[in-house]
Amino acid sequence: MSAVGTERRTIRVTVNGAVYERDVEARLLLSDFLRHELGLTGTHVGCEHGVCGACTVLLDGEPVRSCLLFAVQVDGHAIETVEGLAPRDGELHPLQRAFWEKHGLQCGYCTPGMLMVLKAFLAEHPDPTEEEIREAISGNLCRCTGYQNIVEAARYAAQLLRSS
Repeated sequence: MSAVGTERRTIRVTVNGAVYERDVEARLLLSDFLRHELGLTGTHVGCEHGVCGACTVLLDGEPVRSCLLFAVQVDGHAIETVEGLAPRDGELHPLQRAFWEKHGLQCGYCTPGMLMVLKAFLAEHPDPTEEEIREAISGNLCRCTGYQNIVEAARYAAQLLRSS
């Protein structure tokens, strides 16, 4: 009999196109799995209560807070993190390029979560209004309060994605 919280399970998950199989504690958070088991530290952990959105990743294409899910809950599913955005080393995804060019990065803490939310949003809304963008990112907090540049970056990214 195992002690409470030390039960282990084997999970198989696809992260950024690569399949990983790991034996993990049943209570291991997805954010900790990504950061500590897989070394994908681009997923930031802010509030650990699902409030700030810094830990947002895509689960089967939908944005989720990785600090609110256990790794065992994503067994058999596909995860995309900010590390999976760029198509190749040295090349930026249009969202990353837009954040760079429009100064949407600020301190960068919220950026991975913003990028992942916007990736899913822009896939469904290729020509969004400013209000729609603000609504899409309303669950992600920017500690620098640099929302204007983030919104401009999102609009520019939409333009880049439409022209590609």
